[in-house]
Amino acid sequence: MMQLIRAVLDRWAFFALGSAALMLAIAHAFETFGGYAPCTLCLRAREVYWVAGTIALACILAVKLPRILRWRWLFYAALALVFAVGVAIAVYHSGAEWKWWPGPTTCASTGGGVSTQAMSDLLGGAKIQPPTCDEAAWRFLGLSMAGWNALISLKLTLYSAWAALRDRPRS
Repeated sequence: MMQLIRAVLDRWAFFALGSAALMLAIAHAFETFGGYAPCTLCLRAREVYWVAGTIALACILAVKLPRILRWRWLFYAALALVFAVGVAIAVYHSGAEWKWWPGPTTCASTGGGVSTQAMSDLLGGAKIQPPTCDEAAWRFLGLSMAGWNALISLKLTLYSAWAALRDRPRS
């Protein structure tokens, strides 16, 4: 088991990039195929993965340069920080869903496609009900998407911090 963890940590930038891409793909699949429109906090969570993916890709490219390899731990530390922001956003979102605290006042989706039927209904006087941050649209094993995101982001934070600590130069 430890050999597998060592192998993952040795190539952490690749795993972080793959994890970020996979989380974005899952979010877009829920939106595209499941019909779950993202709320404001869902979109913020996606931004975390875009930033993390960019840092991981920069790390992969930068460490090809011999002088940069010794600084790889800084990329991993940056990933830990970005994923920790993801944990904070996801915990805040989950807490708003469980009504532990209020969600943001501007908690409505500001983008996305509109169907012809929805436009027709709107022209007919129907009210638009945008997604809200304080209602879970989907749950699995008692956790919403935000709850699962919190757990996954926490795991990615811990692995990134572990990779940074393991890779940093010793004095």
